[in-house]
Amino acid sequence: MRTRLARILTTVFVLAVVLLPIYWLVSTSLKSNREITQEGTLYPHVPTLDNYVRLFTEKQFGSYLTNSLVVTFFSVAIALVAGAMGAYAIVRFRLPFAMEGKVGLFLLTLRIIPPVVILIPVYLLMLHLGLLDTWLGLIVTYTAFNVTFCVWMMESFFREIPVDLEEAAMVDGDSRFGAFRRITLPLAAPGLAATAIFAVLVTFNEFLFALALTATPRAMTMPRGTATLIGRIDTDWASMAAAGVIGALPIVFFALLVQRHLVRGLTMGAVK
Repeated sequence: MRTRLARILTTVFVLAVVLLPIYWLVSTSLKSNREITQEGTLYPHVPTLDNYVRLFTEKQFGSYLTNSLVVTFFSVAIALVAGAMGAYAIVRFRLPFAMEGKVGLFLLTLRIIPPVVILIPVYLLMLHLGLLDTWLGLIVTYTAFNVTFCVWMMESFFREIPVDLEEAAMVDGDSRFGAFRRITLPLAAPGLAATAIFAVLVTFNEFLFALALTATPRAMTMPRGTATLIGRIDTDWASMAAAGVIGALPIVFFALLVQRHLVRGLTMGAVK
């Protein structure tokens, strides 16, 4: 009986911890700034969608959201392609000095370096290339960070796929790349989905480089654009909450889209 009660209390506590911030975000987005800052109500007494309307009519949030979606899509797609081929090469080929067993760890070490350490060099590089405040500048920067993570993640997934399948395809006349594209890559689809969702989360929510490399709505991403709602004198809390709700929707939709592959991909790479 005590064990059952403990489980029930634990479940209620976990649900409260998970759902309470979501409820507070959504309810705040439906309040007026007076209710938020002066009255402090627990729920919106007069629910309104004006905060969402103002985001797109006055705050240029549509541009921020579009920039985030475009930059995230291209940077993650390029990183997945390059990372999958890099991980495949590490797993299937012998490298000089037996580096195939160390490259993945080396790349992960590069990814662990705090971004603020290389912020100034990246800024100067983009300045000299004329890529400040552009989609391309953000895509190049995010791709460079994501590709190391993708190689490290995909390495374990490719190790789970028997090499005999590729060799059988090549015996039948297929090329190495053809066997990789037709046999190995489809089998590694769950791993690609798991890697993609982590890369999307990191890229879509990135703020530091977006803050340094963008200055106008033509290239500002959603996190960077949301920060403009914080003024020197006043903060538009209602609009920020509405921006949080809208910004979370693409990630939720993407997670629902790949959830069928996600669980299998996480268990497939459990050796990590």
